[in-house]
Amino acid sequence: MNNTSGKLFIVSTPIGNLEDITLRALSTLREADVVLAEDTRTTANLLRHYNIPRKEIISFFEGNEEKRHPEILNLLVSGKNVALVSESGTPLVSDPGYKLIRELVSDGIKIETIPGPTALVAALVVSGLPTNSFLFLGFLPKKSGKAKTILVNTKSALSALSQCKSVILYESPHRIVKTLQLIEDVYGEIDVVIARELTKIHEEVRREKVSQAIEYFTTTKPRGEFVLLFSIEN
Repeated sequence: MNNTSGKLFIVSTPIGNLEDITLRALSTLREADVVLAEDTRTTANLLRHYNIPRKEIISFFEGNEEKRHPEILNLLVSGKNVALVSESGTPLVSDPGYKLIRELVSDGIKIETIPGPTALVAALVVSGLPTNSFLFLGFLPKKSGKAKTILVNTKSALSALSQCKSVILYESPHRIVKTLQLIEDVYGEIDVVIARELTKIHEEVRREKVSQAIEYFTTTKPRGEFVLLFSIEN
């Protein structure tokens, strides 16, 4: 790739509290010629909040990731600097983008990461669970059979390890009870940590037995975005 090509910047944005953005993220977004956004409306509002001048925002999500590659490559080759953001947090973590990065690496494009907030790390450090090593499962499959298989395989993997390991996954409000029930089915009556709406006004971190969590969210309507954590010790 020639020296006049632009760069792709992977820019982390706040997961809730807008004061959590980094100075480098702000300067990168100001200087970018184009922004790739999972949700264009959310990103436009974000840029407006930080008084960043209007610029071209291109929709980039799981359904159009592969077909966007030629367009994005042309922008970069023409010298445009492009910023990639997700709806919130760190792009590519349980979000689209790795295929694009892989292709652009093959194309010889320079790529920089602008690190910042990510929900899984924020939840882990406040959980009280072991932090030296962990398994991140992202979102489990929607089908219960496939989700249970992953949990069973995870249990088998953890049993072969010589030290305590934490497990982290993301879940939506309408599936949190079902996932907790699967965890109870596979792991028994273990302790879980449920972090909800991290850094937002209604932030909540619950630490309790899995059966207690099931009972609570069965009687109290789940709201917000969830990070679910647990740990088993050999």
